[in-house]
Amino acid sequence: MNSKKIVLLWGLVAGMSTMGQAQHAVWAAKVVDVSSQKTDGKEPFSPEKVLGEPNAIPLGQASNEAWIPKKSGNSEFIEIRFVKSVIARQVTVVENFNPGSITTIELVDTRGNKHPVYENNTPGPIPEQFRTLQVTFAAGTYRTIGVVVTMNTKAVNGVNQIDAIGVADVVDTMVKKEFKNDESIVSFDSAMVNLGPTVNSKYVDTHPVISPDGRTLFFARQESPQNTGGSRDVQDVWFSTLANAEKKSWNPAKNIGSPINTPNDPNGVASVSANGQQLLVIGVYQPDGTIVPKGPSMTRRTATGWTKPEKVEIEDYYNDDAEHVDFFLATSGKVMLMAVQRKDGQGEQDLYVCFLKPDGKSWTRPRNLGTSINTKKPEFAPFLASDNKTLYFASEGHGGYGKSDVFYSKRLDDSWTNWTKPRNLGSTVNSPDFDAYYVVSAAGEDAYLVSDRKGIDGSKDIFRINLTPTFRPEVVTLVRGRVLDAASKKPVAATIRYENLLTGEEIGVAETSPIDGSYTIVLPSGTQYGYRAEAKDYLAESDNLDVTDRQKYSEVTQDLYLVPFAVGQTIKLNNIFFAQSKYYLRENSYPELLRLVKILKDYPQVEIKLEGHTDNQGDPLLNVKLSLDRVNEVKKYLVQKGIAGTRITTEGFGGSKPVASNDQEETRKLNRRVEFRITKK
Repeated sequence: MNSKKIVLLWGLVAGMSTMGQAQHAVWAAKVVDVSSQKTDGKEPFSPEKVLGEPNAIPLGQASNEAWIPKKSGNSEFIEIRFVKSVIARQVTVVENFNPGSITTIELVDTRGNKHPVYENNTPGPIPEQFRTLQVTFAAGTYRTIGVVVTMNTKAVNGVNQIDAIGVADVVDTMVKKEFKNDESIVSFDSAMVNLGPTVNSKYVDTHPVISPDGRTLFFARQESPQNTGGSRDVQDVWFSTLANAEKKSWNPAKNIGSPINTPNDPNGVASVSANGQQLLVIGVYQPDGTIVPKGPSMTRRTATGWTKPEKVEIEDYYNDDAEHVDFFLATSGKVMLMAVQRKDGQGEQDLYVCFLKPDGKSWTRPRNLGTSINTKKPEFAPFLASDNKTLYFASEGHGGYGKSDVFYSKRLDDSWTNWTKPRNLGSTVNSPDFDAYYVVSAAGEDAYLVSDRKGIDGSKDIFRINLTPTFRPEVVTLVRGRVLDAASKKPVAATIRYENLLTGEEIGVAETSPIDGSYTIVLPSGTQYGYRAEAKDYLAESDNLDVTDRQKYSEVTQDLYLVPFAVGQTIKLNNIFFAQSKYYLRENSYPELLRLVKILKDYPQVEIKLEGHTDNQGDPLLNVKLSLDRVNEVKKYLVQKGIAGTRITTEGFGGSKPVASNDQEETRKLNRRVEFRITKK
């Protein structure tokens, strides 16, 4: 195979997750088990090198960017997980050097069961220097969340390397098209539309920030006579609300006022939280009213307005470019992006990421997003879509139509340094003039950006453009509701936490509105989530939502209830799951159970009674037995985790205490539940 063909094949394989269409395929995101490794952690040849799309170049040679089993044996293996589950029809393993040793490939479903899809009883050397092993099969009734690859490295002498593992829900997605970074595959439903005089002015209007629900637009206006400090005021924050969703028209913009806007310093909003109750703003606000460029600050909405912005603490934060800085807070509330110039960067402004520390108050040291994203020239204006994977940013270093163009890339794993090759959004968005600050609502239908083109009186204006499905972020579900006291039904100020029930990983955190107790969170499709409210002196009733198969953006309304921590109070354990008509606990019950363990350990005097309930279908006596067996299984789990059995009593009620109608399945399922009652405090 000549070198030209090698490069072409590599492009075909790498095209799997960079194609803009409905995300049919996913690459490995996490290593959960491995038989051996060449080195530890993320050093050359480590197991983590199989994560993300293929990147071991040149093909046919041993690479630092691929895994090498440490031992030579007949049962070397690696087990990985994906960030989302799919109904798989194809699995691909990239053997970038010395292929032929793979003996079995097994798919792992969301319950942990393994399904063999490939078996080779006679492994051995093959003529090719590398191989993309693709196995196709009929779709199963299960969803694939992981893969186990087993190798007989004794059968193929020398170094055996694996670079990437992926699955797809259609056949040949990984090799049908070669990815090309050109305008022919970048299309939009319409030309850019100026938001008009209700939003834009003859002054520079820039830095649009759209709330995830698409109903509030924050932006900056420069040197307007209506700014806090008049026409000499460099920049103020303004906002507009959606007037008509169907016509996509906006109400007249208003100055947000103090304390966010000050008369003598540039003021700007970097991002807005999922429920619009928090704003990340640029600069650190000083007691004397001035602002210094030492990082971002956070302001919160109250019943009477916005609080004075407070400094966001970031470990080892500095920026060597005093004039240019951008920040962005992800809708999860746990990830912050920034565009700064630092000593470990590529040159000028680079994009970095920080993570919220466990204390919930400070952030980790900035981590460079790597050379796939950053160049020697400035990269700035980062925007991470609500799927937590799709990144839009402006760059002067990736080439394009003007000084700065808007680009698009997808995160491939949890390292935050492994990204698809950035794609220019094409001439519909980019021009020879200035184009930047591209943001997208959670629905993924409309994007907003700043451009010099056809602005009012030739100034920079904010434009909207409608995206085709080809270029939208991945599908998400927006969940909104209120947090209420279960007894009084009055709003409660609380923190919302949501997690992946398959992995137990906390995905995001949000705060309720201090005005009405409302909350908003955004859940990327592909898995099942649990979410709950937390407040002092209350116990949470968790809820859950399965968005595994959702293919379109949707909005869900769900109130959350907090139960006063007092004797006699009953709390529903909504996120405990059993096999159909069985008492065996499913794995996605463990996060909820572990929280109950923590409560009982934090309050060692508390005693509880576990109460089991079923619907009214079937034999009433068998239902009583099933409900008792289920709560006894919960008690068994708690005891295994160190809780004294004497603190827990159990009772099964079968279908005798319904909380909803048994006439339809939609309401009947509410009667199948486990609760615990506080009997001693």
